[in-house]
Amino acid sequence: MQIIRRILLGSGLALLIPVVGNTQSVSEMTDLSPEDRRTYMESMSPDERSAMREKWRSEIDAMPDEERKALRERRAAQRPEGARSERMAEQRERWESMSDEERAAAREKRAERQAERRTQWESMSDEERAAAREKRGKRNGGNQKHGGKKGENRPSTD
Repeated sequence: MQIIRRILLGSGLALLIPVVGNTQSVSEMTDLSPEDRRTYMESMSPDERSAMREKWRSEIDAMPDEERKALRERRAAQRPEGARSERMAEQRERWESMSDEERAAAREKRAERQAERRTQWESMSDEERAAAREKRGKRNGGNQKHGGKKGENRPSTD
C-alpha cells in the first residue's frame, strides 16, 4: 500500500513540476496590489495554487533569518489596523449577499475540503502526524486553535 502511495505521490509531483516553473516568486507577488494578487490567485487551478504555495514556502525557508523577518515585517506593515475585523465583516457581507444555492455550494465545497484534509490525515503515519502537529505548533507560535497555550486546560494524563 505504501508503494502505491509513493508511486502516486511521485507521479503527482512529476505533473506539478512544469506548473511550478510558471509561478511567480514571493518578491514578484508582493509588488502586486491586493486586488491583482487576488485576481491572479483566483485565475489558477487548485493544483497550481498549491504548487505556488509550496514554491513560496521553499523560497521563504531558504531565506536568511534577517531577510525572512524583514519580509514578515513588511507584510505586517501593509496590513491596516483592524484588517482582521474588516475582513471578517467583508466575509459576512459576502455570505449574506449569496443566494441559497450559492451558500449550499459554498458549504459543499467546504465539506469537500474538510474531507480531503481528513483523508490526508488518516493516510499519515504516526510519525508524519507528529511532525505535522509540531509544524502547526511552530506556525501558530505554540498556541492552540482557541488561544490557549499548549497543554493548557487539558485533563491530566497521570
